[in-house]
Amino acid sequence: MKQIAYRHGALLVFLALFLAPMAGFAQTVQPANGYSQQDIDEQTAAERDPYVDWNRKVYRFNETIDNWFLRPVAETYRAFMPGVADRAVTNFFNNLTELRNFANSVFQLKPKSAVVATGRFTYNTIFGLGGLFDVATAFELPEQPEDFGQTLGYWGVGSGPYLMLPFLGPSNPRDFGGFVTDNLLLPSAWDLAEEPEVYALRGLQVVDKRADLIPAESFISGDPYIFVRNAYLQRRQFLINDGRTFNDPFASGNDEDLMLEDF
Repeated sequence: MKQIAYRHGALLVFLALFLAPMAGFAQTVQPANGYSQQDIDEQTAAERDPYVDWNRKVYRFNETIDNWFLRPVAETYRAFMPGVADRAVTNFFNNLTELRNFANSVFQLKPKSAVVATGRFTYNTIFGLGGLFDVATAFELPEQPEDFGQTLGYWGVGSGPYLMLPFLGPSNPRDFGGFVTDNLLLPSAWDLAEEPEVYALRGLQVVDKRADLIPAESFISGDPYIFVRNAYLQRRQFLINDGRTFNDPFASGNDEDLMLEDF
């Protein structure tokens, strides 16, 4: 308990230092239902990705790690893991995120989403054998993913520049701060796991997620870096705006003329 308290205290200090510069990206702190000018002003891809040279180098680094290690492991996993078992593993880890979904739904003043997250976790844990089966969807309770990056966006914190992070992949200052908060600061079902089991489970989660992405690789066209960047930005816009879309990042094939929302 002392270690957990110390860890959370240190992370609070870290997040305070980390999130302070991000305040400059938000012109007004207000809920997303009253969009600030920054949220609706269009910016070119060059403005949204000012560190493109550095990001491309990190992308190549991540691609090398993936090609030589992670993807071969994921392919082996897909080859030997039965489909039913693979789906069960994915369901199990998705069920753990419902605690995160609940907390961030509360932070965003979304009672309906909070109730859905509670219902999904209850149904899948009790009737889905610990989350191995997604019975909640059959009860018309589809997953509504919420994370702290979305919470920051809801309260008006701007995304900041696009970043490609080593090992973690596409992100930005706001979403990275949300990632740290979700995984290391907020209460999580992972706190119940003991070492070294927690590391084995985390490793399995990474391999399972990478294996699930293999079929999607066939959709990549053109410059892979631009495709991944645009897909990430579009996905985050969709989540933060709760499905309400404005400018489509895929509307233009010209990277220099691509207009993106500062969501």
